[in-house]
Amino acid sequence: MTLRGKVALVTGSTSGIGLGVARALAAQGADVMLNGFGDIREIETLRKEMAQEFSVNVLYDDADLMKPEQVRAIVKRSQDELGGLDVLVNNAGIQFVAPLDEFPDEQWEAVLALNLSAVFHGMKAAIPGMKEKKWGRIINIASAHGLVASANKVAYVAAKHGVVGATKVAAIELANDGVTVNAICPGWVLTPLVESQLVVRAKESGTEVSDEATKLLHEKQPMLKFTTPEAIGAMVVYLCSDDAQTITGSPISIDGGWVAQ
Repeated sequence: MTLRGKVALVTGSTSGIGLGVARALAAQGADVMLNGFGDIREIETLRKEMAQEFSVNVLYDDADLMKPEQVRAIVKRSQDELGGLDVLVNNAGIQFVAPLDEFPDEQWEAVLALNLSAVFHGMKAAIPGMKEKKWGRIINIASAHGLVASANKVAYVAAKHGVVGATKVAAIELANDGVTVNAICPGWVLTPLVESQLVVRAKESGTEVSDEATKLLHEKQPMLKFTTPEAIGAMVVYLCSDDAQTITGSPISIDGGWVAQ
């Protein structure tokens, strides 16, 4: 397949899952709008290298997605400077862990603002242009926690359940407009952040990183194997294909059997 001539906006795409998704879309010929935080020089290097490697247009925008007006602005910039917006991948997110009765109010608001409200505002801004073209793909990166719960993660679990629900609503509304809307629900993904956490755990416990990785996986997954950002990128590409044109409103688990239990 090819996505040559299509434009994709991937939020939270300067590292981890989002970067894997952005690279996968660029590899299929899509022009890409990157978004996320980090060292601006490193991001500029990343942007240039991606554009050169895949011979596509790649832009970067540092929109703070907790602010609705900046969500709308990055969608409009994608449309204005890249010529449209065909694929929206809502990936950006944050986490905070604490018991519910001790959970800070400000952290509740922050997690919901980025993990859920930004998804709503992104879809709302992108949908009119997709409906006009009669083609569009919206992929929301939810989580296994969009389907099941874990203790001490009330805001994250609530937000990700909300993402799955919003995905279904959008899919129903757009069912005959040429636009599909799906949610990917990953389990443990081997991102740079997780890798660094495993190193810290190994140092603290005096064990090997591989031992800590197995322990982490075993907490939730029957399959003791991490998903990769590249695998999630491949699923996004498939959902953009003609073969997937009747897949919509689906929470797609990539979780090593986490929610099968």
